[in-house]
Amino acid sequence: MRRVPAPLVDFVGLALLVAAVGVAGTLFERSIEIYFLNALVSVAIVVGLWTFVGVSGVLSFGHISFVAVGAFAAGVMSIPAEDKPGILPDVYPLLRDHSIGNVESLLLAAAVGGLYAFLVGMPLMRLNGLAAGIATFAVLEITHNVLRYWTKIGPGPGILSLVPETTDAVQAVLAALVVIGAAIAYRASRLGRMLAATADDAAAAQAVGVSVHRQRLWAFTLSGALCGFAGALLVHLFGGLTTEQTYLELTFVTLAMLVVGGLASVWGAVIGALAVSGLDSFLGQAEDGIFVLGVSLDLPTGTRLVVVAALMALVLILRPSGLVGGRLRLRAA
Repeated sequence: MRRVPAPLVDFVGLALLVAAVGVAGTLFERSIEIYFLNALVSVAIVVGLWTFVGVSGVLSFGHISFVAVGAFAAGVMSIPAEDKPGILPDVYPLLRDHSIGNVESLLLAAAVGGLYAFLVGMPLMRLNGLAAGIATFAVLEITHNVLRYWTKIGPGPGILSLVPETTDAVQAVLAALVVIGAAIAYRASRLGRMLAATADDAAAAQAVGVSVHRQRLWAFTLSGALCGFAGALLVHLFGGLTTEQTYLELTFVTLAMLVVGGLASVWGAVIGALAVSGLDSFLGQAEDGIFVLGVSLDLPTGTRLVVVAALMALVLILRPSGLVGGRLRLRAA
């Protein structure tokens, strides 16, 4: 009996899981459905991050930079042109006088995220270990401050508002599957295998002709494009963003999702994103006061981040490979 390729089995399994989350969200009113949609957007962000970190073994604190530039590029360009003078009075005329549709904004976000990742990755991908992590964090700081203070390309410290809210259940599911499919295809490709070889033993990989810098750069660029694409989903979900929403807190939460789920496979990225997103959403509601089984639950502000941090530390101590680790990988005979 012919064996079904493992990447295809993985994709089908994850597609069913993601579709189930999307369908479940439609069973609730909008105020609840948005938490399911946010979980699917988180899946896209974390899988985009995993495409580089999980395959290369190089930790990056800067990938939310690509989410941010994708979100703001898509948001600025999809706001109706007639509304821009009122909310974006200082932007360049090219940005102010033109507007694009939803699909075009998603593609633009992916292109901007990928190009930005390629440019910053050319020097950064020569670094290793702690130096690489610090350098990517520097990229996050630079990106945040440019977006926050350069009003020629965005709203500055204000809110980017009036963005069309087009990320519904169908788009969120399809977009998450696009990102998952791209990540699985890359990992199974020759390029993905070469990058994984550099993570296992960089010296041995170089000895057989693999360029560590080139392979990391390609993965970093693809990862940036996927994160930029996810950023567009995020801004179209909420209809607006501030620079603070794509900064330290989102960086911490997405890294927690990846750590909790596990770096060994894309399953870890997806399950970690869904699990931590669900916990984060529940605790966020509990901070505003909710009733659970007839009991009033009103947690102090900031509890959700404390709990997520504690969960991440607990997983690192008790199960360093994450909830999924390297074990949950569907196979077909």
